[in-house]
Amino acid sequence: MIKLDREQLMSVGALAALLLVSVVATAVCLQVRSDAAQEFGERAENLSRLEARAKSTGDARARNAAPAAAFLEAPTQGLAGSQLQAHILQMAGADHAVLISAGIQPTKREDPPDSIRLQATLDANLQSLQTLLYQLESGTPYMFVESLAVQLVGAKSEHAEDPLLRVSLGLRAIWRRSGT
Repeated sequence: MIKLDREQLMSVGALAALLLVSVVATAVCLQVRSDAAQEFGERAENLSRLEARAKSTGDARARNAAPAAAFLEAPTQGLAGSQLQAHILQMAGADHAVLISAGIQPTKREDPPDSIRLQATLDANLQSLQTLLYQLESGTPYMFVESLAVQLVGAKSEHAEDPLLRVSLGLRAIWRRSGT
Protein backbone atom coordinates (compact mmCIF):
# COMPACT_ATOMS: atom_id res chain seq x y z
CA MET A 1 0.00 0.00 0.00
CA ILE A 2 1.20 3.47 -0.85
CA LYS A 3 1.56 5.89 1.94
CA LEU A 4 0.72 9.46 1.10
CA ASP A 5 2.25 12.23 2.98
CA ARG A 6 0.28 15.20 4.07
CA GLU A 7 1.20 17.35 1.07
CA GLN A 8 0.09 14.72 -1.42
CA LEU A 9 -3.14 14.16 0.51
CA MET A 10 -3.90 17.88 0.35
CA SER A 11 -3.20 17.93 -3.39
CA VAL A 12 -5.51 14.94 -4.03
CA GLY A 13 -8.20 16.58 -1.86
CA ALA A 14 -7.90 19.85 -3.76
CA LEU A 15 -8.09 17.96 -7.07
CA ALA A 16 -11.20 16.11 -5.89
CA ALA A 17 -12.79 19.39 -4.72
CA LEU A 18 -11.94 21.03 -8.05
CA LEU A 19 -13.43 18.08 -9.92
CA LEU A 20 -16.60 18.25 -7.77
CA VAL A 21 -16.99 22.01 -8.35
CA SER A 22 -16.52 21.51 -12.10
CA VAL A 23 -19.17 18.77 -12.21
CA VAL A 24 -21.66 20.85 -10.19
CA ALA A 25 -21.03 23.99 -12.32
CA THR A 26 -21.53 21.98 -15.50
CA ALA A 27 -24.75 20.47 -14.14
CA VAL A 28 -26.08 23.91 -13.13
CA CYS A 29 -25.22 25.35 -16.56
CA LEU A 30 -26.96 22.48 -18.32
CA GLN A 31 -30.05 22.90 -16.10
CA VAL A 32 -30.20 26.66 -16.77
CA ARG A 33 -29.83 26.04 -20.50
CA SER A 34 -32.60 23.42 -20.40
CA ASP A 35 -34.93 25.81 -18.52
CA ALA A 36 -34.16 28.62 -20.99
CA ALA A 37 -34.84 26.33 -23.96
CA GLN A 38 -38.15 25.24 -22.42
CA GLU A 39 -39.18 28.85 -21.74
CA PHE A 40 -38.19 29.83 -25.28
CA GLY A 41 -40.35 27.01 -26.65
CA GLU A 42 -43.34 28.14 -24.57
CA ARG A 43 -42.91 31.75 -25.66
CA ALA A 44 -42.59 30.73 -29.30
CA GLU A 45 -45.80 28.71 -28.97
CA ASN A 46 -47.59 31.67 -27.33
CA LEU A 47 -46.30 33.96 -30.05
CA SER A 48 -47.56 31.69 -32.80
CA ARG A 49 -50.98 31.53 -31.10
CA LEU A 50 -51.06 35.33 -30.80
CA GLU A 51 -50.06 35.73 -34.44
CA ALA A 52 -52.80 33.32 -35.50
CA ARG A 53 -55.34 35.19 -33.38
CA ALA A 54 -54.16 38.55 -34.73
CA LYS A 55 -54.39 37.25 -38.28
CA SER A 56 -57.92 35.96 -37.74
CA THR A 57 -58.88 39.24 -36.04
CA GLY A 58 -57.29 41.17 -38.91
CA ASP A 59 -59.22 39.04 -41.41
CA ALA A 60 -62.42 39.67 -39.44
CA ARG A 61 -61.67 43.39 -39.40
CA ALA A 62 -61.07 43.35 -43.14
CA ARG A 63 -64.38 41.55 -43.64
CA ASN A 64 -66.13 44.03 -41.31
CA ALA A 65 -64.45 47.12 -42.77
CA ALA A 66 -66.76 49.88 -43.83
CA PRO A 67 -67.48 50.10 -47.55
CA ALA A 68 -66.14 53.04 -49.52
CA ALA A 69 -69.68 54.46 -49.76
CA ALA A 70 -69.68 54.90 -45.97
CA PHE A 71 -67.44 57.95 -46.23
CA LEU A 72 -67.67 61.30 -47.91
CA GLU A 73 -64.93 61.07 -50.56
CA ALA A 74 -63.51 64.44 -51.51
CA PRO A 75 -60.07 66.01 -51.90
CA THR A 76 -60.83 68.77 -49.37
CA GLN A 77 -62.93 69.14 -46.28
CA GLY A 78 -64.93 71.97 -47.88
CA LEU A 79 -65.93 69.79 -50.83
CA ALA A 80 -66.90 67.00 -48.44
CA GLY A 81 -69.12 69.48 -46.60
CA SER A 82 -70.75 70.47 -49.88
CA GLN A 83 -71.38 66.80 -50.69
CA LEU A 84 -73.00 66.36 -47.29
CA GLN A 85 -75.25 69.37 -47.88
CA ALA A 86 -76.27 68.05 -51.30
CA HIS A 87 -77.00 64.63 -49.80
CA ILE A 88 -79.22 66.14 -47.09
CA LEU A 89 -81.04 68.24 -49.69
CA GLN A 90 -81.67 65.15 -51.82
CA MET A 91 -82.88 63.11 -48.83
CA ALA A 92 -85.18 65.88 -47.61
CA GLY A 93 -86.73 66.25 -51.08
CA ALA A 94 -87.30 62.51 -51.37
CA ASP A 95 -89.10 62.42 -48.02
CA HIS A 96 -91.37 65.40 -48.77
CA ALA A 97 -89.55 67.58 -46.28
CA VAL A 98 -88.50 71.13 -47.09
CA LEU A 99 -84.88 72.02 -46.34
CA ILE A 100 -84.80 75.58 -45.07
CA SER A 101 -81.10 75.94 -44.37
CA ALA A 102 -77.95 73.89 -44.07
CA GLY A 103 -74.53 75.03 -43.04
CA ILE A 104 -71.20 73.48 -42.22
CA GLN A 105 -70.28 73.81 -38.56
CA PRO A 106 -66.72 74.00 -37.26
CA THR A 107 -65.47 70.74 -35.83
CA LYS A 108 -65.05 70.43 -32.08
CA ARG A 109 -61.71 69.84 -30.40
CA GLU A 110 -62.59 66.29 -29.46
CA ASP A 111 -63.60 65.45 -33.05
CA PRO A 112 -61.17 63.47 -35.17
CA PRO A 113 -59.73 65.48 -38.09
CA ASP A 114 -61.84 63.53 -40.58
CA SER A 115 -65.20 64.72 -39.21
CA ILE A 116 -67.62 66.99 -41.04
CA ARG A 117 -70.35 68.72 -39.04
CA LEU A 118 -73.54 70.10 -40.53
CA GLN A 119 -76.45 72.00 -39.00
CA ALA A 120 -79.66 71.62 -41.03
CA THR A 121 -83.11 73.09 -40.48
CA LEU A 122 -86.12 71.70 -42.30
CA ASP A 123 -89.90 71.54 -42.19
CA ALA A 124 -91.47 68.10 -42.22
CA ASN A 125 -94.43 66.20 -40.88
CA LEU A 126 -93.90 63.44 -38.34
CA GLN A 127 -93.92 60.60 -40.91
CA SER A 128 -91.37 62.36 -43.12
CA LEU A 129 -89.18 63.10 -40.09
CA GLN A 130 -89.20 59.46 -39.00
CA THR A 131 -88.28 58.29 -42.49
CA LEU A 132 -85.54 60.91 -42.81
CA LEU A 133 -83.99 60.05 -39.44
CA TYR A 134 -84.02 56.35 -40.27
CA GLN A 135 -82.33 56.96 -43.61
CA LEU A 136 -79.75 59.26 -42.05
CA GLU A 137 -78.77 56.76 -39.35
CA SER A 138 -78.88 53.61 -41.48
CA GLY A 139 -77.81 54.72 -44.96
CA THR A 140 -74.55 55.67 -46.55
CA PRO A 141 -72.55 57.80 -46.22
CA TYR A 142 -72.56 57.12 -42.49
CA MET A 143 -74.05 60.06 -40.62
CA PHE A 144 -74.67 60.50 -36.94
CA VAL A 145 -77.49 62.64 -35.59
CA GLU A 146 -75.87 64.39 -32.64
CA SER A 147 -78.61 66.89 -31.85
CA LEU A 148 -82.27 67.16 -32.68
CA ALA A 149 -84.69 69.98 -31.86
CA VAL A 150 -88.34 69.86 -32.92
CA GLN A 151 -90.88 72.71 -32.82
CA LEU A 152 -94.49 72.88 -33.94
CA VAL A 153 -94.78 75.35 -36.85
CA GLY A 154 -97.42 78.06 -36.73
CA ALA A 155 -100.41 78.39 -34.43
CA LYS A 156 -102.19 75.33 -35.81
CA SER A 157 -104.05 73.07 -33.46
CA GLU A 158 -101.82 70.83 -31.40
CA HIS A 159 -104.34 68.06 -31.93
CA ALA A 160 -103.86 68.01 -35.69
CA GLU A 161 -103.29 64.52 -37.03
CA ASP A 162 -100.02 65.24 -38.85
CA PRO A 163 -98.74 68.73 -37.89
CA LEU A 164 -95.89 70.50 -39.65
CA LEU A 165 -92.71 70.45 -37.60
CA ARG A 166 -89.61 72.65 -37.75
CA VAL A 167 -86.65 70.33 -37.20
CA SER A 168 -83.11 71.39 -36.45
CA LEU A 169 -80.53 68.60 -36.89
CA GLY A 170 -76.90 68.53 -35.85
CA LEU A 171 -75.19 65.93 -38.03
CA ARG A 172 -71.69 64.52 -38.20
CA ALA A 173 -70.24 62.49 -41.08
CA ILE A 174 -66.84 60.97 -41.76
CA TRP A 175 -64.72 62.33 -44.56
CA ARG A 176 -61.99 60.41 -46.35
CA ARG A 177 -59.55 62.30 -48.51
CA SER A 178 -59.62 61.13 -52.11
CA GLY A 179 -56.97 61.69 -54.78
CA THR A 180 -57.25 64.94 -56.67
